[in-house]
Amino acid sequence: MANKEIRILLVEDEPSLIFTLRDTLESEGYEVIVSEDGEQAVGLALEHKPDIMILDIMLPGKNGYEICQEIRSLKFTFPIIMLTAKDQELDKVKGLDIGADDYITKPFGVKELLARIQARLRRAGTYSSSNNIEVLQLGTTKIDLLESKAIFADGKTNELTAREIELIRYLLQAGGEPVSRDELLEKVWRYEYSTNTRTVDVHISKLRAKIESQPDEPRHLITLHGVGYLLKTY
Repeated sequence: MANKEIRILLVEDEPSLIFTLRDTLESEGYEVIVSEDGEQAVGLALEHKPDIMILDIMLPGKNGYEICQEIRSLKFTFPIIMLTAKDQELDKVKGLDIGADDYITKPFGVKELLARIQARLRRAGTYSSSNNIEVLQLGTTKIDLLESKAIFADGKTNELTAREIELIRYLLQAGGEPVSRDELLEKVWRYEYSTNTRTVDVHISKLRAKIESQPDEPRHLITLHGVGYLLKTY
């Protein structure tokens, strides 16, 4: 049985699916809050601060993509699992790129959904040590992980995206050890099957430009060719 303190925000407008999922999740011990339209979902997230969100894409008011973007813009970091009848890779990529953590295609079995919820909650817990860090010092540059910005010694600031903050946290928890592109693609982008590690390279390059004083000669976000990336905090 799951811990009753774990709160799930279910954003879905199909009555029969709401009934099934609420009944299943509550029987597993989760607290379930339901939103049947996109306009209400963000307000409920602000009010109840869920531990995880299950988010349908096709909704009245705002669609799931818009809700996901708004949730991440508000600096919420709880896992988001998107539900969709679409099974196109581009739809999945779009959801993951704007901050979703996982994707499940309708129709699906409740056991699969439960397994994904448990996996996402476990994974969220692995960030506990790095999530306690609010400000990271990289040389003369401060990375404010709560406000999502890099602050340079001269006062210049660069805004960081939710994905960039997650990337920093993942590299940080590696403790100065290199992390491969494939691992980052799987753990940060949640691409279980993909040969396109170029996604990682592009994001690393953009992040480096935001946090390094001299991006062409990086001192902290380091590439180890043929190995991966590491974050030096000294």
